[in-house]
Amino acid sequence: MNISLRQLRAFVAVAVSRSFAEAAEQLHVSQPALSVSIRKLEDSVGGRLLQRSTRQVELSPEGARFLPVARRLLADWDRAFDDLARSFTLQQGRLSVAAMPSFALNQLPVLLREFRRRYPAINIAVEDVVMEQVLDRVRDGQAELGITFEPEVDGGLDFTPLFEDHFIAILPPASPLAAQDSVSWAELAAQPFIAMNRGSWMRARSDEALASAGLAPASLAEANQLATIGRLVAEGLGVGVAPALCREMLEQQGVLCRALHGPAVSRRVGIFTRRRRPLSRAAEAFIQISGETRGAVRPRPSDETADARYPGGPAPSPGSDR
Repeated sequence: MNISLRQLRAFVAVAVSRSFAEAAEQLHVSQPALSVSIRKLEDSVGGRLLQRSTRQVELSPEGARFLPVARRLLADWDRAFDDLARSFTLQQGRLSVAAMPSFALNQLPVLLREFRRRYPAINIAVEDVVMEQVLDRVRDGQAELGITFEPEVDGGLDFTPLFEDHFIAILPPASPLAAQDSVSWAELAAQPFIAMNRGSWMRARSDEALASAGLAPASLAEANQLATIGRLVAEGLGVGVAPALCREMLEQQGVLCRALHGPAVSRRVGIFTRRRRPLSRAAEAFIQISGETRGAVRPRPSDETADARYPGGPAPSPGSDR
């Protein structure tokens, strides 16, 4: 059945006004053209929808039943294109982001504040999950964007770097190392060391850094969450390392943060999207904002590594972010 939008509009206009002349004027068409549209519609449905006479136009029983359906179809059509236009102009829509906890807690709010300022009508959904789950959420389409550390193996996703992060030393307030601007791995290893659980990227990198320097911690404790490590360090139970992007959160727990030298450990943080999949306008806008405000989410200059080989340092390690 070949029924056009023009035919539906012609039928509704005549059915509501009960006048071909008035309907033609309303639709800005000639009466003969309007009559042709009505005739083609009736030919397609197989019967009369309008009863015409020299003085008036009446709906047939079938036409009367069809009128509310036709009006609803036209309303749905108009609403669909209005919604589409509003989505393209970012007057409505949805942004879904999965981010590792350290970024979600410390840097993501800065980006979302600017995004909300520009596009207040866009709904925002945020999931804070560990690194592997961030990537899985994006691959599965549960999140349009993912923000975490760059994996060592290409996972079939596109990666847009934001900044490079690095490890910093975290110390209890009463630590004898507190007066120093920077701390070495050797100095940390001489203290009770609180590390992330085995199997995490952060633990693997810290173990590698210690081993490359021929070091072993005086004693070792483990925890699954970076927030837990921060609390243990703040209570004076040991020292540790953390991503520089977590500095603000750790300082709020009472931890002292210092630049770390010895071997430097760094890793890029960025946005992941599904490869060869178009992005929504909302996602495109967020990526643009993240590029414009990159300096606002980069770890503070005072967090830079003391290793001269890495000026301006970078480097991540995902606490509970793996």
